[in-house]
Amino acid sequence: MSQTPLTFQPLYKTRVWGGRVLESRYGRALPDDQPYGESWELVDREDDQSVVTSNNYVGKTLHELWTQHRAEVFGDNLPDSERFPILIKILDCQDDLSIQVHPPAELAPSLNGEPKTEMWYLAGAEERASLYIGLKDGVTREQFETSIKVGTVADYVHRIAPKEGESIFIPSGRLHAIGGGNLIFEIQQNSDTTYRVFDWNRLGLDGEPRELHIDESLASIDFDDFEPAMDTPVGNTLATCEYFQTDELKVAAGEEIANPKADSFSVLAVVSGKLTSAEGSYQAGDFLLLPKGAAPLTASEDSVVLQVTLPA
Repeated sequence: MSQTPLTFQPLYKTRVWGGRVLESRYGRALPDDQPYGESWELVDREDDQSVVTSNNYVGKTLHELWTQHRAEVFGDNLPDSERFPILIKILDCQDDLSIQVHPPAELAPSLNGEPKTEMWYLAGAEERASLYIGLKDGVTREQFETSIKVGTVADYVHRIAPKEGESIFIPSGRLHAIGGGNLIFEIQQNSDTTYRVFDWNRLGLDGEPRELHIDESLASIDFDDFEPAMDTPVGNTLATCEYFQTDELKVAAGEEIANPKADSFSVLAVVSGKLTSAEGSYQAGDFLLLPKGAAPLTASEDSVVLQVTLPA
């Protein structure tokens, strides 16, 4: 029963910085004419649940799979966590996100938050696209604190012009923001704690200034993180840490893609091309969970696929 791929109903989130690229690029049917900045593709949170849309588990939540069918769907030697430990999103960034930080694990409890380490894969990057990552070389904490008071934070943050197909790892504590013109696949710890330190002096969709978290941000920022670059893959591996591993697989037409370990699962995100199985086909923008023991998928054309796994 668990031998076929599982797909899930996306959860769409309106954001002041979002747009409609999910509709125009991937043919998604968005609920209304609002700007949608996030599509949560795989999530197990108390207030947000992915629901299965294929396989014999149709209608079950990801939490039910993780707690009631863990061995048969996900396999063995997995984290003993209450919830599925990773969260996967698509981010459609038409305007700049707030400059923000996620709390490090050792500080998160004292700040009433959750640590959040993540990685970004650039599924699309317009000519205007920017990423703001870390501090400019030599910036001190004192200079940064002053910039918050006078509204010049962006002058002290390191800016990168990314290219489609690149990626970068964002550990907890790294100051960051995504600029407009980016379409990003985000793989992260199952967490939803974000501290905004600067939001470009704009209003939210409700017409009110969005909340900032100055004290929490200053406690969390790594002030020794100067001018990081986009990551260089190690073989197929884009990012690996104690929470997840993400590999980029370039699969030629006719080749197969399978779970790296027969006794465990993986999550596949189709960046380009097309994969097929006995149950159907999966195109760019599709996400699926390949259960333990599932048959391989075949690329019906040259394809690029992200494969996400959990460390042993």
